[in-house]
Amino acid sequence: MKIGIANDVPMAAEALRRVVVGTPHHEVAWIARTGLEAVRMCADNRPDLVLMDLNMPELDGVEATRRIMEQSPCAILVVTGRPQDSVNQVFRALGAGALDVTATPILMPGHTEGGAALLAKIRTMEKLIRHSGGSQAMQPRATPPAPERRDAGIQTLVAIGASTGGPLALARILAGWHPPANCSIVVVQHIDENFADHFAKWLSDQVAMPVHAIDHGDELRPGTVMIAKSNDHLVLDQKLQLRYDAVPREYAYRPSVDVFFRCVAQHWQGNAIGLLLTGMGRDGAEGLLAMRRAGKTTVAQDQASSAVYGMPRAAAELDAAQMILPLEKIGPFLRSTIGGRL
Repeated sequence: MKIGIANDVPMAAEALRRVVVGTPHHEVAWIARTGLEAVRMCADNRPDLVLMDLNMPELDGVEATRRIMEQSPCAILVVTGRPQDSVNQVFRALGAGALDVTATPILMPGHTEGGAALLAKIRTMEKLIRHSGGSQAMQPRATPPAPERRDAGIQTLVAIGASTGGPLALARILAGWHPPANCSIVVVQHIDENFADHFAKWLSDQVAMPVHAIDHGDELRPGTVMIAKSNDHLVLDQKLQLRYDAVPREYAYRPSVDVFFRCVAQHWQGNAIGLLLTGMGRDGAEGLLAMRRAGKTTVAQDQASSAVYGMPRAAAELDAAQMILPLEKIGPFLRSTIGGRL
């Protein structure tokens, strides 16, 4: 892959350069020292991937990401020092179109600390880029039948899948809403597990209802937003317990929206609404179609309001979505359909 580096700190930029050129599979397309320079370089020599720092002169990483996605769209990985200390900036960048976040590696005598973690992220980005035009049918592993439901009185399940631009979209949809006690909301957002707890905390500051990061074996919680927090896939089994499963291991999207949506279609007997929001690639489209075929309500975000119109487009092409709505109408649709209060 051709990789652009946007970082104004010479030692950090050199650490990134060494990681990239340390493998024969990647090359450095350019190094930008300001956010504005990164925007210009993307326009002149668009790379496959940009490693974007948050704290850049002229334009910060959030605004640079937004402009690149508007003018010269390409995959962007936020690479910044101690991302856990810049939670709001990170989620603003993810809302502007960045795919994921990781820490900047550090130059050490004889090696680059954190280089292996960055290379793993880059390999994931490469898979996402390659799979953005294709789809794999997903099937959760079979589980033994269980006759009784364990849904704590929950009558309606809202299953939401999102990727690029998803955090801000979720905050806008759910802001101010107090769903009825018989409703549970489960979110599968493509985000690294090391940052998922921060995502849950950040979202809890944006919405009025409780937000809970899902632990293996959790049951659905009424009136709560439940967030997948593992790089493994979130599964709803026949006992209506939430758990994590590494299979399918080769799938680029982790956690996969397709996997969870298919579980809802297969195991959830009550009312369900599937929402597929902004994101790169096709994850969630097949699962949303499975939900529609199972008699559930299905909605996809429209192109104009999507940061990246990949996942919703794939759902529209499959006729998986009964409704295609702009972001500002999805929240009112949920409230009018499910109830609750603002």
